[in-house]
Amino acid sequence: MSPRARTVDPGCLAQWCTEHLGSPPAEELFRSGHLSAVVGLRLTDGREVVVKIRPDSPRIAACAEVQHRMYQAGYPCPRPLTGALPFGGDVATAEVYVRGGAVLPSAEHAATAFAEAFARLIRLAPRPDEVSTLDPAPSWAAWNHAGDGLWPRSEEDPDVDLNEADGAEWLDEAGRRARDRLRAGESEAVIGHCDWLASNLRWSDDTLLVVHDWDSVIVDDEAVLVGFAAALHSTVSADELATVEDTERFLVAYCHARGREFTPDELQRTWAAGVWTRAYDAKYQHAVGQSIISLSENEARERLRRAGADVRRP
Repeated sequence: MSPRARTVDPGCLAQWCTEHLGSPPAEELFRSGHLSAVVGLRLTDGREVVVKIRPDSPRIAACAEVQHRMYQAGYPCPRPLTGALPFGGDVATAEVYVRGGAVLPSAEHAATAFAEAFARLIRLAPRPDEVSTLDPAPSWAAWNHAGDGLWPRSEEDPDVDLNEADGAEWLDEAGRRARDRLRAGESEAVIGHCDWLASNLRWSDDTLLVVHDWDSVIVDDEAVLVGFAAALHSTVSADELATVEDTERFLVAYCHARGREFTPDELQRTWAAGVWTRAYDAKYQHAVGQSIISLSENEARERLRRAGADVRRP
């Protein structure tokens, strides 16, 4: 992630809260975010809320609508307090602050817990034609982007062009093979969450307490969305992404929760999707001089083999 964080004028924030929430802030509880400014507040009327400010985009309103629909359907997400509303030249939303929860469920049940939570999300999400556009997908999920080159423009740092970054050519090869495999099939298009990281979920024992970051909902093939989630979740530490074995356990549990197996083509595409998103993150890490932690060369080779996209030697 880029170290640059968005700044928020306290006076503008107080005015926005008064106008749209009916009460100004009394205390700031926390502040975080990179692509967005995420501010936890206690209002003067005692309510605890989270206000999220980010660049305006047509997809933000659709993301807010999906979150609202999911809350109404009983899915564990923060209750929205507003839709997407202007905040200077940006756009902001507000939701109830959900406290507490563990970053991970118990290690022996983690893959199953993450998979069942994701299957429930897919099942309860509105159909793509029931909300306005969720395009464009965030860069780490935009395997089918319309731009030139293999990699889309980085949202973390628009000044970084991954297609111009020299070195780590094995990542380009992995991303290219994964993208080509994804293009070679399709499954049902659904709405799902493309950033199924441990940092975006909280648990009460092995029960899902809350899912955050609803700006990361997109429309894509079910197999692709499941592949992202299966590759990005964590089982033993929020700082460690799923191993190949973790991903396999996730996919088995997801199909059980779904009530039917993936076809062989869909299953391969889940593995390809995981390679693509992790290769994208790894390429960004390389481009900005960080250690590559999202994917190793050996793991990319094994995941590509399972995707049916490994290197074929004569």
